[in-house]
Amino acid sequence: MTFQRTRGKSSPSMGLATQHLKNLRRRDFLAGEALVDGQWMTGGERDRVIDPATGEEIADVARCGAAEMELAIAAAERSFPAWRGLLPARRAAILRSWASLILEHAEELAVLVTSEQGKPLAEARHEIAYGAGFLEWFAAEGERAYGETIPSHKFGSQLQVRMQPIGVAAAITPWNFPVAMITRKAGAALAAGCPIIVKPAPETPLSALALARLAEQAGLPPGVFQVLVGSPIELTGPMLSDTRVRALSFTGSTEVGRLLLEGAAQSVKKVSLELGGHAPFLVFDDVDLEKAVKGAMAAKFATSGQDCLAANRIYVQRGIYSAFVDAFATAVAQLRVGHGLEPTTDIGPMTKLSVANKCRSQIDDAIKRGARVVPAKQAATLGPNFVPPTLLSDVTEVMLIAREETFGPVAAVLPFDSEEEVVARANASEMGLAGYVYTDSLRRALRLSEQIECGMLGINTASFTGPPIPFGGWKQSGLGREGSRHGLAEYMELKYVCFGDLEA
Repeated sequence: MTFQRTRGKSSPSMGLATQHLKNLRRRDFLAGEALVDGQWMTGGERDRVIDPATGEEIADVARCGAAEMELAIAAAERSFPAWRGLLPARRAAILRSWASLILEHAEELAVLVTSEQGKPLAEARHEIAYGAGFLEWFAAEGERAYGETIPSHKFGSQLQVRMQPIGVAAAITPWNFPVAMITRKAGAALAAGCPIIVKPAPETPLSALALARLAEQAGLPPGVFQVLVGSPIELTGPMLSDTRVRALSFTGSTEVGRLLLEGAAQSVKKVSLELGGHAPFLVFDDVDLEKAVKGAMAAKFATSGQDCLAANRIYVQRGIYSAFVDAFATAVAQLRVGHGLEPTTDIGPMTKLSVANKCRSQIDDAIKRGARVVPAKQAATLGPNFVPPTLLSDVTEVMLIAREETFGPVAAVLPFDSEEEVVARANASEMGLAGYVYTDSLRRALRLSEQIECGMLGINTASFTGPPIPFGGWKQSGLGREGSRHGLAEYMELKYVCFGDLEA
């Protein structure tokens, strides 16, 4: 399908993102065409892509609907037998080629990510390398999808368990990590032998479509990897109702995850969900203060706080509470706010205005209920999507910020007295994605590694993600795992085979 492009009003002066995008070597990264069945489609309508720092339109992309999704599902179904039939080593070679192309174009991809998502360029560069790592990991892991031989309980029989690809997969990815969340899902599905259809977040389509360009260049056959941008409702409807789609992976809010799970139940799809977080960060008074503050800064302010792993409730034992707050406030005051493409920026804009407004409402509620805003010199707000780094002390559980996920650069610090007390408070949430514990007591660390109710726990570290680890949460933070051999299993089915009468 083809049509004439329409654009909204442009900014009267060229913004920083537009200037950088003009210098991209790969002009096709800005074409904004959807990839369906090996064809690049311009669509019947176009959606604008906005720089969240300035509000400037930086590109437009094809808007796909239910008809295009039907075409994509049919193409994926047709491509499945041939892709499944390739030797794992051949699939691995294509994935490695894709990863190499991503790294070759890392700087251009990083500029795309920062321009449409807002995160500082240094963090975008890190995400590109992180995303390529998933393809490299699953390229190898797909060659190790081992089955089992079971000692037989029947005379003359041999028993086997095989791992086989489930079929067509669909992925709905978020805007906070627009490259890495695609490669983490697609790498696993493709290595398992499954074609995959990706619906990226409407806020960040450019990086997803650029990945599709590189996937095609790497040799992924038509229909095996497809990317469609458009209305979430129009595109997810066919994903959920079509029985040819056998697996669905989603990263996003718990509220949307519940709806997708309900829809997928109608055709009993295999569903993996990575949903909201509300991570507790526990600091005990036996730990080195500088180490704890450094960890809290990393756990709270990475990706400008727009991270499901972000420390949302920072519990500090009363003996070092005041000293921690003072040191934390000093570190927060040094963060620089600005456009993500400016080299000195630590905190960029919130990708969505609704996220910025939620941060502001949590701050207002906390202040009204008695929290203290620790004084710190901050840059003036640059625009409606910017939230300056804010530290709230003396926070209590009645405040919104202690009960809801905070997806932004707002840190809530709460005092506690005993280990038993803080464990109970940390676990008093229906979210259970990640947690952090800072202590110099090995015995306490071992105890809490058992007691904290979450899928991932960092002990004296804020950095624990990567391709080899099983990423996922407990309770209403999700189902299934991504990354690791467990992530590969999300796209495979177990088949038990019994060979009988072998003695005949």
